[in-house]
Amino acid sequence: MDADLTTGERIRVLRESRGMSRPVLAQLCGRGVEWLKKIESGERELTSHPLLLQLAAALQVADLSVITGTNTPAAAATVPLGRLAHPGMPDIWSAVMTRSLTTAPAGPVDPAALQGRVDQTWRLWHTSARNRTEVGALLPGLIRDGEHAVRTLDGEQRRRAQVALSDVYRLTGQATAYVAPAELAWVVADRALSAAQAADNPAAIAAASWNLGNILRETAYPEEALRVVEEAADLIRPHLDGAPEDWRGIYGALQLHAAVTAAREGREGDAWRYWGRGDQVAKSLPQNYLHPSTVFGRANVDFHAVSVATDLKKSQKAIGLADDIDPDIMPSVERRARLWVEVARGHLQRGDRTAALHVMQMAHRIGAETVSYTPSARTVAADLWRNSPRSMRAETSRLAEAVGIATAG
Repeated sequence: MDADLTTGERIRVLRESRGMSRPVLAQLCGRGVEWLKKIESGERELTSHPLLLQLAAALQVADLSVITGTNTPAAAATVPLGRLAHPGMPDIWSAVMTRSLTTAPAGPVDPAALQGRVDQTWRLWHTSARNRTEVGALLPGLIRDGEHAVRTLDGEQRRRAQVALSDVYRLTGQATAYVAPAELAWVVADRALSAAQAADNPAAIAAASWNLGNILRETAYPEEALRVVEEAADLIRPHLDGAPEDWRGIYGALQLHAAVTAAREGREGDAWRYWGRGDQVAKSLPQNYLHPSTVFGRANVDFHAVSVATDLKKSQKAIGLADDIDPDIMPSVERRARLWVEVARGHLQRGDRTAALHVMQMAHRIGAETVSYTPSARTVAADLWRNSPRSMRAETSRLAEAVGIATAG
């Protein structure tokens, strides 16, 4: 990079070198195209350190001096990066990795009110098409308040705060999946489980184990993932008789987690056996039951059947199962978008790129950020862009650009 380039010129060079359009970069920073245009042209000066961090994360630049230049005051900074870039990641990183070891000068935190905020944020995660951005903006405050509550309360109030804090870290794990650096993902998963164990709450421990299982599976430790969720299921099973519905809900979610993990390893018999257990749990619950964070229920069990069949490369069965599902009965926008991604994968396995494109466009309309930040969805979009016939090139390029995949050249 030429040392004489301005910050705006450096941003433009980095953006263009990554094949990223101006609208895509502006959207990743939560800003308008005209704002970015003025920054790049030098018409507007960029002095906000948080915005610099957001730009660096979106451009996948780990050293802020690459953007600011070595002679600027804000040059010395390291930007945390995951596999994908999201502008909210620096603030979440700061809240998780710089937690205070002393009592902060703040007022008392009511654990019931804290749990209410966490529950509302889980609902936002499942209902917003921009769930990572909107939830990510709330997480730093929830993390700090949860940590403060655990440090300052005692007795039963402290145990309730620990359950809420475990929920906060589970939600953080969900909202930062694929965008968090590996070290943050592991810290978040461990803190969720540690807080649940400190609360001595079997349902919270099972939910945190479900979250840890996600991390293990996505980082290529499938056997460890299965061990964790099986142990959690064994822990909570003796408590299910007479327990609240949500305890059975998390038990069912553990079975579905194991089903997908086994399917990805090609273990067809085990995958359908675990799925069958989840199906039995759903049948024991009211027809309209929905677990607040995992969205376990009748619809999600049916959705997971499609995922299991797709992961087992049984595309015909996956598409047939999807044909019998009414996706609108699932209130989670995030889960509906993921269902259509699974269906698109099935069509792609059969070589039907026209159907795959149509279904991926539906998925993106339903949950844009779910598609943009899910590797399996990006893989489908990239495959369509690279390998579709010329007649589909314009539409596949638009989808790839909307998802954030470079289409320049």
